[in-house]
Amino acid sequence: MKNIKIGIIGGAGYTGGELIRLLINHPGVTLSYIHSRSNAGKPVTSVHHDLVGDIDLIFSGQLSNDVDALFLCVGHGEAKKFLEANEVPAHIKIIDLSQDFRLDSNSNFQSRKFIYGLPELNKDKITTAQNIANPGCFATAIQLGLLPLAAAGILNEVHSTGITGSTGAGQGLSSTSHFSWRANNIQAYKTLTHQHLKEINQSLDQLGAQAPEINFVPWRGDFTRGIFISSMINCQWDHQQLFDLYQDFYKDQSFTIVSRQEITLKQVVNTNKCIIQLEKVGTKLVVHSAIDNLLKGASGQAVQNFNLMFGMNEKEGLALKATAF
Repeated sequence: MKNIKIGIIGGAGYTGGELIRLLINHPGVTLSYIHSRSNAGKPVTSVHHDLVGDIDLIFSGQLSNDVDALFLCVGHGEAKKFLEANEVPAHIKIIDLSQDFRLDSNSNFQSRKFIYGLPELNKDKITTAQNIANPGCFATAIQLGLLPLAAAGILNEVHSTGITGSTGAGQGLSSTSHFSWRANNIQAYKTLTHQHLKEINQSLDQLGAQAPEINFVPWRGDFTRGIFISSMINCQWDHQQLFDLYQDFYKDQSFTIVSRQEITLKQVVNTNKCIIQLEKVGTKLVVHSAIDNLLKGASGQAVQNFNLMFGMNEKEGLALKATAF
């Protein structure tokens, strides 16, 4: 088994914490350092209390180039600033969890080319990539629900709704992420303007068909983690044709499952899975897709990409069971 040395930049947030949880149980890696400007010198467990007894590392305020791969778990706009301020040798592979390099127009930075890291779409490119732009959480869930339709040339105008937990807003408190606001509450936000629409359109275009209009209304939900998407389109194919289409499209994908039964959020929370369900009523098709926003929507997918980049089984370190109850 390989022993790949890892550095994490921005290890104090939710995605950083999930990444640590995954990597300390990954048989092919060693966590060399976890960087945090605001927590330098403190034990990692002073922030990530769930890791007590699992890790004895101290947050570092210094950077090291004695690693094979670097995960950037920083805020949007901060990854670009980090690379501008710090010289990272070309041989170090980078997986960025921000949105800074996801779009083709932003994917070339300095001497680095970032590949969009959706394995169900770009697996071959990921296996030879030096740098990965990890997809957004809503983008992952919506795309995985729509890609087979785009590949078959039957995708038309989409109406999507999606609800996400409070961890999707990050660890810093705001008026809409505080418990007292979220409890017994729900709210639509960024209606029809969510930033993830651009990367969704880019992926659909990649499959050879011009991306249709996607009308997306995201919701803030009264729970901590997970995303549940429902996307509706007009479609003449019958249910069995559609089920076969999805089964064939995802037959070689390790984490995307098409279910004949009704799906729930609890099936995916704490896993790297995306579970999809199709419902057909008359000429209307509704595609439900569910993921854990911190795993398949962030850190889990980052580890999946890491595995592919280093020639390992993409499921390594990701054998996770859903909480379910």
